[in-house]
Amino acid sequence: MFYSSNGVPITEDKLLNFANKYTLRTALKKERFFIKEGHETARLNFDREPRFYADLGFDGGVWYKYDSPSNSDENTWVVEGKFTQMAGATHVGYYNETGYYLKKVVDWNMTNSTNGVSYRNYPWPQIRLADLYLMYAEALNESQGPVNGVFEYLDRIRKRAGLKGVTESWNLYSNNPSKPTTKDGLREIVHQERLIEMAFEGSRYWDLKRWKKAAEALNQPITGWSVFQANTADYYRARTIFTQNFVAPRDYLAPIRNYDITVNPKLVQNPGW
Repeated sequence: MFYSSNGVPITEDKLLNFANKYTLRTALKKERFFIKEGHETARLNFDREPRFYADLGFDGGVWYKYDSPSNSDENTWVVEGKFTQMAGATHVGYYNETGYYLKKVVDWNMTNSTNGVSYRNYPWPQIRLADLYLMYAEALNESQGPVNGVFEYLDRIRKRAGLKGVTESWNLYSNNPSKPTTKDGLREIVHQERLIEMAFEGSRYWDLKRWKKAAEALNQPITGWSVFQANTADYYRARTIFTQNFVAPRDYLAPIRNYDITVNPKLVQNPGW
């Protein structure tokens, strides 16, 4: 889902090897602002783009809050996600079935103490500027192909996320440097950029349906770490949590309620329902 630190898909990065993404690796001092120094975690959690660390918490991952115990960017909060730990599966209200925790929508000022959790309400944006940029870039590519405007608006989003532009990133780091030069290739880039930028904001399901990709994406198994394990080697074993089921073409349309069809006999039930 998220890019490598070079701003390209991890399957395309020619400089960073993610072939053995589940193998364990120990975080170095230079990586301490993302992963606790000396912590052993999966290779998958290293060398990722800034939005990966901004949006997701994971075992050993750093979580910045205004009430950091050290009152600095160093030695701040760290997720403890193994079975018996604070955010582990023995604490039903705290753990996550996948081993990844939603950080993106958690307010910086939220605190958790022995007296309970303090929440802070904030306005939820139904649409934001990055969404408009992505929709415009998508529409422009569909109508005109890889013209300058597509790259301009994608690059605005990438720059804010701390990444180089599309053309530069694919030329420097991808094993498929010509991908952005074709309409189909750029469409794939637009779709992934939207997946990353709009993650956890409620648009993914509808994007998949309008792109007619739902049958592919929503029939994949949901996987995660073995969160009921206490030691590192056992915890970092991928497991299937459940298998999704999307029936095409039926599920591209929702069923009409039987009540509505009874009230109005001229209504015709959608196919498959």
